[in-house]
Amino acid sequence: MRLDLHLHSQASDGSEPPSGVVEAAAAGRLDVIALTDHDTTQGLDGARAAAARVPIEIVSGIEISTAHAGRGLHILGYFVDPSTPRLRAYETRARHRREERMREMIQRLAVRGVHVRYESVVEIAGPSRRSLGRPHLARALVAEGYADSVPDAFDRLIGNRHPAYVPTAFVSAEEAIRIILESGGIPIWAHPPYELLEGLLPGLKLAGLRGIEVYRPRTSPERILSLERIARSWNLLMTGGSDWHGPDSGTLGEFCVFGDEVAGFLEAGGM
Repeated sequence: MRLDLHLHSQASDGSEPPSGVVEAAAAGRLDVIALTDHDTTQGLDGARAAAARVPIEIVSGIEISTAHAGRGLHILGYFVDPSTPRLRAYETRARHRREERMREMIQRLAVRGVHVRYESVVEIAGPSRRSLGRPHLARALVAEGYADSVPDAFDRLIGNRHPAYVPTAFVSAEEAIRIILESGGIPIWAHPPYELLEGLLPGLKLAGLRGIEVYRPRTSPERILSLERIARSWNLLMTGGSDWHGPDSGTLGEFCVFGDEVAGFLEAGGM
């Protein structure tokens, strides 16, 4: 079984519609995918409709935005029920907060002589988006000639260490975990910063964290072994995914995790 448990669509900051994500996954010979859009589950219906036409299984997911000491800290929720009132209320609140955050980043860029209109970012995001993200702003910066590419925009203008960056801290990590649990889901720490793991794990585990994302593209074998050891020592589930946002991220299916690597997670999800 070939899986990719971390994918994004146009419902958040991916470049492909949910149906396109499913089609690309099928073309990449994936058997199971999780659509984990930022702060929204609105792409799941489209993904499931597309999956009815191809031999692929969809895991319902979301990636909830939090921060710690000014650094992004994201919690993935798997097997969530999108209809639960707590999750729906969070999605509505997060959508408005993301719009406010985008306006603030645009203002910070303008102070530095980089002028992009909010309306241009919204237009680039498209009508199907449910949350605005930095990739939308990066594409606008490319369109306006301020950057050569999306990676260039991040590297020079809106990356985590640049003055225009505004963290997406809509709730605390502990509250994100509670939202996922109350929605019937399994909370997993996405791409955990290695240097924060040991310090934050006790509190997050106490809050109900069930696992960490271990397997990712470009993660060294040594780091994967270390993450596996940490997961086992804390009795945590292990997951993995490409964090794919579209063709600019590579060909979907080039990276995958295998069923035996995430067997505990699949069992916990009833698969």
